Amino acid sequence: MYSLIFYLGRNTIGIIRETGQIFILLVQAFAWMVLPPYRVKAIIKQMEFVGVKSTFVVVLTGTFTGMVLALQSHHGFKLFGAETLVGSTVALAMTRELGPVLTALMVNGRAGSAMATEIGTMRVTEQIDALYVMAANPINYLIVPRIIAGIIMLPVLTIVSDLLGILGGYFVGVILLNINSGMFVANILEMLEVEDIFHGLIKSIFFGLILSYIGCYKGFYAEGGAEGVGKATTQAVVLSSVLILISDYLLTSIMF
Repeated sequence: MYSLIFYLGRNTIGIIRETGQIFILLVQAFAWMVLPPYRVKAIIKQMEFVGVKSTFVVVLTGTFTGMVLALQSHHGFKLFGAETLVGSTVALAMTRELGPVLTALMVNGRAGSAMATEIGTMRVTEQIDALYVMAANPINYLIVPRIIAGIIMLPVLTIVSDLLGILGGYFVGVILLNINSGMFVANILEMLEVEDIFHGLIKSIFFGLILSYIGCYKGFYAEGGAEGVGKATTQAVVLSSVLILISDYLLTSIMF
């Protein structure tokens, strides 16, 4: 009985401590976003890393998601003779949910894990301590540019994913399944509203913040050498993915 209470207490204290660390570091990061020095070159470099270098995987994910969605929805709508609704179904699903969520998960696996690994390696090799010695704040130098890059580039990548998902659905629906192209496009224009796209982009901003910040946080507090860096990277990807899905539900319940 004593060991059970000890186990529960220790884990509860650990969760409270880590939650406090997460919020403290987040507040410090937001503070350094408005305080000089402004590291524009570092931000642009991270925007290239998060955005440009993730384009290929986002293109593949968005395109094939739209194609599969069109194929599956056509099978269902065909039972009721409503095949022309495939276009609007693909467009709404991509802009509201699948585009932002799948883009965030893919970028998290590629860029978020890399952030945790890079910063974690700097921590265990004492490079972050060296930044303090050189009077360079590591939060301003390492974390802020990555968070800003995530917030800016995730909406851009989401737009790419949405567009290619709709085009992939058009290819499957019109070219392969012989749905009338005029009705396919007309239903998209009729049912898809600007608010649907806008809400998806708002989600992507939050997802970009989550994946970039959690990756930086786990790396910043990594310990235990190479093994610790590996654990921090794994924890960053898992925690970010879970938070993205949870925040997706919360944002959807608020906006729709």
